[in-house]
Amino acid sequence: MWNRLSGAELIRAIGEGRFPEVSDVASYIGQRITGADPGRVDIAWTPGERLCNPGGTVHGGYIAMILDNAVCLAATSTCDVFMPMLTLNLNVDYLRAVHAGETYTVTGTCVHPGRTRMFSTAAITDAAGRPLAQASASVIPNKAFTR
Repeated sequence: MWNRLSGAELIRAIGEGRFPEVSDVASYIGQRITGADPGRVDIAWTPGERLCNPGGTVHGGYIAMILDNAVCLAATSTCDVFMPMLTLNLNVDYLRAVHAGETYTVTGTCVHPGRTRMFSTAAITDAAGRPLAQASASVIPNKAFTR
């Protein structure tokens, strides 16, 4: 599958359980891929209590992590074959608190699917559709996975 499916197809296969997660990070932070098309990825995110700061809300570092996953997967979804991405920069805006145990929607969109540098955005929304955090990022294909 790794060598014959497009980026979007392999991301969908991961979400459907037909291909193993690339790392354990997704399960640790409560990430589940729910959809992927070229240029877009949808994630259901249910952060656990272990991701909370002493104030009782999800730590900003984990919010940045799920947004980073979404921007990278959105860029990967545009590739002819699955290609992990490396983040060059990630700009995050925190808008509202994120709470453990609730399920959020994280949507990543690849705005510029360049050959050497890609630009993506991502947003976390709650069940009412309100934005909680958003990010923009520049990413590049991880050449260590070139086949």
